[in-house]
Amino acid sequence: EHAIKDYPPNTILIANTLTPAMLAEVPKGHLAGVVSVNGSANSHASILTRAMGIPAIWGIEDLPLLQFDGKPMILDAFAGRLYISPSQMLLDEYADLQHQDNLLNNRFLAEQEYESITLDGEHVSLLLNAGLELKTDQNNAHVCDGVGLYRTEAWFMQKGQFPSQLEQENWYREVLTSYYPNPVVMRTLDIGGDKVLDYFNITEENPFLGWRGIRISLDHPELFLDQLKAMLKANIGLGNLKIMLPMISGTEEVDEALGLFEQAYFELNEHFPEQQIDRPDIGIMLEVPSSVFMLPEWSKKVDFCSVGSNDLTQYLLAVDRANARVAELFNPYHPGVLRVLSKIASECENYELPFSLCGELGGDPEGAILLIAMGYRRLSMNLSSLNKVKWVLRRLSVADMEQLLSECLAQSTAKQVLRLTRNFMLEHNLGDLFYTPK
Repeated sequence: EHAIKDYPPNTILIANTLTPAMLAEVPKGHLAGVVSVNGSANSHASILTRAMGIPAIWGIEDLPLLQFDGKPMILDAFAGRLYISPSQMLLDEYADLQHQDNLLNNRFLAEQEYESITLDGEHVSLLLNAGLELKTDQNNAHVCDGVGLYRTEAWFMQKGQFPSQLEQENWYREVLTSYYPNPVVMRTLDIGGDKVLDYFNITEENPFLGWRGIRISLDHPELFLDQLKAMLKANIGLGNLKIMLPMISGTEEVDEALGLFEQAYFELNEHFPEQQIDRPDIGIMLEVPSSVFMLPEWSKKVDFCSVGSNDLTQYLLAVDRANARVAELFNPYHPGVLRVLSKIASECENYELPFSLCGELGGDPEGAILLIAMGYRRLSMNLSSLNKVKWVLRRLSVADMEQLLSECLAQSTAKQVLRLTRNFMLEHNLGDLFYTPK
């Protein structure tokens, strides 16, 4: 049974396992925080809360859920602490911390209209990871250089059944128009893993290594063709669409997907001979380790690639990023991960294949610094991260970042890497970014 709940303003949602559907139930503006007994800070639901600007705590075990209803509490998502019925002294302390955080955020907002250029004149394109909100937030279009990752599956997850081709076309048209003339990279349906559709249930013992991403699309070409046609029709007269294929592991998948794209393109031209249908760039996500070693092939087959650092880190380190028990092992600053990201950048430059990164690492100031030093000039992230990253890189030179990177790549643990990046930030007067509770 599904209980109908009342969600007053300043609701903190506490659940055994938080799902995106639960977040959608709470009226907009009423959700103040989230606590999930299961899951981790790297899960899809966590990425969703970060995009919404909602503080969240993951993986608190032995939580007596029924004892919290209606009680005031402080949720400190920086430190992973939850205070039930806090004292006045604690309330005053956190009110002051919140005030300081707002002041810092105001400094980021003051420069959001500025160019994202380093002190030595290098321009870095900062793009949005979008699609998690049901309606396109058109107010954000002017502060970014476009959309580097539009998650089409987020809209599918809000529906009660697969949307028709016309419904998809209208939706994509609205998105493309909102960001025009800047590019919008739309990822084809990426479900599976911890992203499920209520009306297309997939039950697997190991879903992250199972039926997901492009594998589902190729097994259900009727769904894939519908989506491709909707995207192509939505792009008519605009021309700012790019299409990205997720979870690519081998050339057969690329060839089959490109074959279906040609079929969709041909059928649309046949049905609408009076229309000028553009042929958008088609790229792939680099998130399966095997794909990283196929860059010579990709440079001949696709127009661009984008690193999905969340899944790439998960597969490189053999860590289920939604599992709280091993959450501490999931670390994109692991030297092995950094070395792979650096290899991708140098090989893409060598093969003249345009590349970017759209994982959470790019929205972390320390991560962005290392990526820029590697040669990444297109980073895609959430809006709240975008303003912060822009503010940071406007105060640094690429030469200094490159010096830091060479030191980090020589380290043997993530802890050593993070110590170096923190010291670097402090040396360049960026210590305000670190959370320091009293």
